[in-house]
Amino acid sequence: MPKPPVSVRWALASLSLSMLLSSLGTSIANVALPTLAHAFGASFQQVQWIVLAYLLAITTLIVSVGRLGDLFGRRRLLLAGIALFTVASVLCGVAPTLWALIAARAVQGVGAAVMMALTMAFVGDTVPKARTGSAMGLLGTMSAIGTALGPSLGGVLIPGFGWRAIFLVNVPLGVATLLLAYRHLPADQRGPKVDRARFDSVGTLVLAGTLGAYALAMTLGRGHFGSLNIALLVAAAVGVGLFVRAEARAASPLIRLAVFRDPVLSASLATSALVSTVMMATLVVGPFYLSRALGLREALVGLALSVGPLVTALTGVPAGRVADRLGVRRMTLVGLGGIAAGAVVLALLPSSVGVAGYLGPIVLMTVGYATFQTANNTSVMADVPPDRRGVVSGMLNLSRNLGLVTGASAMGAVFAFASATTDVTTAGPGAVGTGMRVTFAAAGLLIVLALAVTVGSRALARRAAPVPAPAIP
Repeated sequence: MPKPPVSVRWALASLSLSMLLSSLGTSIANVALPTLAHAFGASFQQVQWIVLAYLLAITTLIVSVGRLGDLFGRRRLLLAGIALFTVASVLCGVAPTLWALIAARAVQGVGAAVMMALTMAFVGDTVPKARTGSAMGLLGTMSAIGTALGPSLGGVLIPGFGWRAIFLVNVPLGVATLLLAYRHLPADQRGPKVDRARFDSVGTLVLAGTLGAYALAMTLGRGHFGSLNIALLVAAAVGVGLFVRAEARAASPLIRLAVFRDPVLSASLATSALVSTVMMATLVVGPFYLSRALGLREALVGLALSVGPLVTALTGVPAGRVADRLGVRRMTLVGLGGIAAGAVVLALLPSSVGVAGYLGPIVLMTVGYATFQTANNTSVMADVPPDRRGVVSGMLNLSRNLGLVTGASAMGAVFAFASATTDVTTAGPGAVGTGMRVTFAAAGLLIVLALAVTVGSRALARRAAPVPAPAIP
């Protein structure tokens, strides 16, 4: 297949850097939490908001900013998002107090939401349809690289330059991304003013409140549900009802509820959430299993945990090319099958097999994840009308984020329950091994459900497809 023109390659470079920066912003702060707690004299629960503020901003706004890009121009909004992320990185780096840092991280999360929502939407404007899978694979690779690079880069910067360096390192990258995007991304197509002026502000506010309540319910308490968590879940459920009502009445709704009548799109969003929930289990369970059951020290635990993101980074682009050639539907099933197989092996794994025995199925799961993610994103974005690409891209990213926050809570709760201990950090090797196996057994069941949803949605789509009229002799 011929290489894309130089201008297309530079446009993809700017989109790739946007995805890298937003994922790097998610992972690099986690490694600094102990340092930040000491620097500000704060508790873990307080410094945890440095991560939560960023995550909440992305989760609550990602669909809305995608719709804003559809209405008012994706290029100008993406440029504004990159600039906002870069400025907020400076504010994080010079923050004098903990709460100033948390506020700056929330602003940084707004910029990241724009970057995440619009990078996939831009693929349809910059890349020929035959190369969509390869482009999606590249974006997935950059996201994985950012996730894997964060902890190791933070571990290098903090001892040498202090915690402020983990935020200031984004500034030169942000400036370079902004210049590339400004020069090489295609200009916005101007539509009729009457369409461009409409924005569903009521739906946006209700959805933001609903998603914020759900994300807080899943993250507060670190997996231990209390009355506040339950109240937030009830508020989120009420918010869903209010949002559906608001969208049914809106002249130009944020999300057209009719899109959920498309069984393939609905299934793609549902399976994306299920897969992200399962993959979060590797990050929830992995550190405890490697340290408590296998006895690895912190440096080796970090190295072992980086294997998954590294494999995803290496397989994203090849998976995209294969999806372009063999078809996204087939590759979606192959990816889900790989995740299910890895989860089943981990569910049956005895601790005596050691680190290699654990990493083998993890590699299988992450290869399956990269394949699924690339094929699923390509399937959804390939046929979306240009004026809806932003919001659909936002919905895809939202389904992934909701899966991650759900997985952190739900899979963590399963692990704690199966370990039969009140404090997993002090559990014995046998208890942790049992918890790991039960957690991945549950993960395997979730992937079986995702496979059933995928196959069932395609059967519904075939039945709903119009039958061509017979030829008249």
